[in-house]
Parts: sequence; structure tokens; C-alpha cells
Amino acid sequence: MSDSYYVLERFAELGRSLDGMLEAMPVKRNAIEVYRGRNNLKSAQEVYKELESMKAGLTESVQALRLLFCECDIQDGAEFAAKLYPAVRKFNLMTPDYTQLIAAVRHMRGLIPEQTTDASKVGRLMNNIRLGYYPTDLEHIKLIKAGLMFPKERINMLDPCCGCGLALNLLAMQKNAVTYGIELDRSRAEEAETRLDRVGFGSYFYSHISSEAFHVLFLNPPYLSVINENGRARHEKRFLVESIHQLMTDGIMIYVIPYYRLTGDICRIICDNFENISVFRFMDKEFSKFKQIVIIGVKKTKADGSEQAQILSQYAMLPEKIPFISELKPLTYRIPDREKKVEVFKGTEFNVGELKRQLAGSKSIDMLFEQSRIDAVEKRPLLPLSVGQVGLIGGSGLINGYMDCDHPHVIKGRVVKNTKKWFDHENNTLTETKVNKMIFNILTADGVKRLS
Repeated sequence: MSDSYYVLERFAELGRSLDGMLEAMPVKRNAIEVYRGRNNLKSAQEVYKELESMKAGLTESVQALRLLFCECDIQDGAEFAAKLYPAVRKFNLMTPDYTQLIAAVRHMRGLIPEQTTDASKVGRLMNNIRLGYYPTDLEHIKLIKAGLMFPKERINMLDPCCGCGLALNLLAMQKNAVTYGIELDRSRAEEAETRLDRVGFGSYFYSHISSEAFHVLFLNPPYLSVINENGRARHEKRFLVESIHQLMTDGIMIYVIPYYRLTGDICRIICDNFENISVFRFMDKEFSKFKQIVIIGVKKTKADGSEQAQILSQYAMLPEKIPFISELKPLTYRIPDREKKVEVFKGTEFNVGELKRQLAGSKSIDMLFEQSRIDAVEKRPLLPLSVGQVGLIGGSGLINGYMDCDHPHVIKGRVVKNTKKWFDHENNTLTETKVNKMIFNILTADGVKRLS
């Protein structure tokens, strides 16, 4: 099944979830008072736990809606959800009157686009959803590059969704680095071939690439959520999960995403697998367009990073607290200085450029030419040929033609069939046998001679 957007479907699900909580939470609150009035504290505590669970669900829904509002450029919805989120988290469930909370949530609920709206509104909404291709601004690449310390040894750099190759090319420029990129879009991949050392065509997820072979992972993935054969997926999460194993221990990850995608699950993956993590936002003009941040970290042995993940996830709700990328100090991150060969690098589609590169470094072509050269040279047997061997060679026509030697001559061999007869006196029978006879006709300066 081909990928398709499910933003409207997700909006509808969250809307139905909010409707249920808006109706149930005041009822649950009143039930607590009823049980307390009957001195039934056990039942009151059980209902309170249910109310706590609803509050947690409401908090998650507000955060999820904020992400979708940001993804669809519904600015008023994103801003309102950002303000509502801390209020919901701090809300005292024992507050007698839920009127203000209900009103605020209903206001946010009203900002959700409905699937029943007319086609023109839905069309405008879907046009606001960027198709996942966010090429990184090159001035920001320079700022990121300044924070890296490159070794003298040759390093390998990988971009699993390299686009036209501009970002990775600039990052590696004038450094002892081999650049590898994968790109799904064929036209962009062909352009990337003019800038990167190796380019694989097709889906990164079905490519074959060596594990733990890369010193630097530059990852600016598509941000759009899609439905594919594996169900719902967020590309920025899937790219992160599947590319980690290709980065060597102590390798540097450079991960560019919108700040609102710094959700709890993403933060947990990062903190479980990386240390010395820094987060920077892009400069004002660029940040206002794409809301991008860059997370830089050093790969470590996988370990529990749940506590760090909680801290990191707070940036998603407080983007103004994220420092600008210009504050990244020069030479902060040291790239490993051990060389590593990339044994396997293969895209999913046929790529003429990559085929040429592989043939240029292959011994197969040389072997073919060597075989042709061997076939062309004069061959002499190591030992004299027997009569039978001479007959086989002559009969096959391999020694026909002009012989250039001290006494030039022309030779032609042919095979004739003869019948040999003999009489068996003991049995009084006549026996016939068919035999092959090899005849060589030799034309010399002195005339024709025949050998048989």
C-alpha cells in the first residue's frame, strides 16, 4: 500500500477523545463528592484514580494536537495548545468547578479541522502540510561544521536522505572525508551524484549499508507522518532508529528536525544511545519558516536514558529556551580518528553512476582483457604431442591455413572414413570396421605433399 497522509484522520481521533473526556471528567468529579458524602472513601479513591488517568490522557492529547497544528501550519491552534499544556498538567483535580478547564479544551477542540469541511478548505489544509523535503540552510551547515573537530585520518560521512547532496558536501568540503548518501527521489539523487562520492538510489529502508562504519551521521529526515505497509509511521523517528547502528561508537550524530517533533519517544531513543547531547535552534529567519532545531550527540553503548529524556523533551514545549546554533562553540565535538572501510553500500534501484564507480575499482574488467590477450598469443605445448593428439587438433581445423616459418607452406587437414575388412578363418566370417583417417594436404614451394 502506498504512503498516504493521515493528519485529518488523526485530528478526528483526537477530537473524539476530547469529546469523551470533556463529558466524563465533570461526572467523575461529582461522583467523588457523592461517595465522600456517603463516607465511601474506597469508591471515592477509585474514581479519583480514574480521573487521574483521564487527566494524563488529556495532557497527551493536548501535546499531540500541538504537534499536528504545527505540522499543518495552524498557528493559532499550535499557540493555544502550547499555553493550555502546562495549565492542564498543573490542574488540581479536586477543584470543585471544572467550567474554565472545559471551556479552554472546547476552544482548542474547535480549532481542529473537520473532515466534513468543504473540499477547498481540506485542500488548503493539505497544501499546508509540507511534503517532507526540508533542505538544510547552508549557512547553518557552516555553523554546525565549525563545532566539529575533524581528524587527519580519512572518515566516512552518511546522509540517509541526502536530497541534492548540498548539505553533506558542504559539511565535508576540504576535509579528508568520503561522503555517502541515499536519496529516494531520482532527479535529486542524480544531482547528488555530482557532489557526493557515493550515492544510492531508492528507499533508505531497503538499502544495504555496512554497520558501525560511519564517523558522522547527518540526518535531516522527512517530517511528515504517513501510513505505509507497516501501519502508521513517523519518518523522522524511523530514520533515527534504523540509522543508529550504522554510526560507530563515539561517532557524531547531527539530527535536524522541527522542535515540536522532539517528543518523548524521540528523546528516549536519543538519550538511550547518545551522550554529550546538545540542542540548538536555527536562527530567527530560518526558525520562523521551518521551526528547525539540531540535536548533536556522541554515540555510546546503549543504556537507560529515561531521566535525560524527560529533560530533553521539555524543549518541545519551550522552544524559546533553546539556544541559537550560533552559540555552538568551535571544535566542541571530536570526530573519531580511526579509519574504517565501508564494505557494503548499495541502494535499492539501478544506478549507472554507482555501477561505473564499482567497475572502475573492480578486477573483473582487467581479467576479461587479460583473457583476450592470452587467447591471442601463440601457444606451444609443454611436451611434444602424440600422434593421436595431432590427429584431434588437425581434425578440428585448428592447424589449417598458412604456416609462417623457415619454409612457408599452406596446410589443410581433413578426415575421411575408410572401411577396413578382414577374414576370420577360425570362425569363417568376414568382418568390416569403419575407421577415421586423418589426411594433411600440404602446399609447398616444391608442390603438394600428402600426409596420412
